[in-house]
Amino acid sequence: MKSLFKLPADLNPAKILPTGLLPAGSHKTKSSLTKSSPKSPSGSSFTELRAVDNFYQTSLFFPMPAVLVSTLTDEGKTTCGPYSLLAPFYVAGKEYYAFILECRNSSNTAQNLIKHKKCVINFLDDERKTFKEMVRLGWPGDTPAEKMKDFAFHLENGLRKAEDPKGTYPKVISEALQAVECTWVDTLDGAQDDGPLPEGADHYELEKYHDFNGITSPYGAHFVLRIDKILMKPRYRDAIVNGVRAQDFPPLPVDYGYRDSKNFWYHKHRRLLPELLPQRQTTVQSVRYAANRLQTDVQFTDAALEKLVKVPRIFLPTVLKGCVSWAEENNVKLIDVEQMDIINDKRSKEKNK
Repeated sequence: MKSLFKLPADLNPAKILPTGLLPAGSHKTKSSLTKSSPKSPSGSSFTELRAVDNFYQTSLFFPMPAVLVSTLTDEGKTTCGPYSLLAPFYVAGKEYYAFILECRNSSNTAQNLIKHKKCVINFLDDERKTFKEMVRLGWPGDTPAEKMKDFAFHLENGLRKAEDPKGTYPKVISEALQAVECTWVDTLDGAQDDGPLPEGADHYELEKYHDFNGITSPYGAHFVLRIDKILMKPRYRDAIVNGVRAQDFPPLPVDYGYRDSKNFWYHKHRRLLPELLPQRQTTVQSVRYAANRLQTDVQFTDAALEKLVKVPRIFLPTVLKGCVSWAEENNVKLIDVEQMDIINDKRSKEKNK
């Protein structure tokens, strides 16, 4: 099926088993593992397992998210498909934040993204009935109408539709615990000219494929998805803004993929366990030395610099430059404890609402 539930991005459909799920030869993984393990190199506690197609689930136990991605059909309707090959891509230092999604390029999701650019990443709970519906939605070859005919969830407009009532956007799944409205950044890697598959084709035949965005192989695609809006149910938003506790984490599933030509395996949420970061700190004098090396008129009090003594030394120049940037943007010439507390609190704006 698709990534979590979908065919691996580089899979040749000509090799698919009658079940329509895995490439020929994948079933050998089980039998090979039941044989006695080969002898390990001298002194090693490990044995080698050869990487094969779809390696994340045929050659590893690799924990992944399980999400439903909403996209738009040509008729402007919302359709949903399940995915696990999703990861943060741009997390800082860019003008936007982004995920990267990997999928089969002939899938409904890939074709809809190529044509309409927009999607919603929906994170649902780990209930058995929820996961069962996600697996059903991943069956390859079903049309959007067939997938959505007996859709078990409800759909509602997201924040982008509220801001742009005349625009057409994929809907958000109401039962999602959190959701992310995104736009495909097709200009990266020169993917803006990638077009939809010709009618009847099941893969692309191009002279050159992209490296990380757009059509990346005859059967694969990657999409860099700019984050436009993050939507959260109130209890989880409040936990992030006000400070998270073990009981505040949402019950999200952990997917381990399709195995043994039979089942998808996932792990239900359990109570999170905290582990304190080892505490190391420098002196105010050392922080002052780093601050004095900055080319700026902004000054720091010792009390403000005391707030930074636990910052790892390698990050200290970046942190101090961030403080200076904030001060210059807010016309502050002297950073004291009050200003440092505001800088340190990334969620101060939300808390004031």
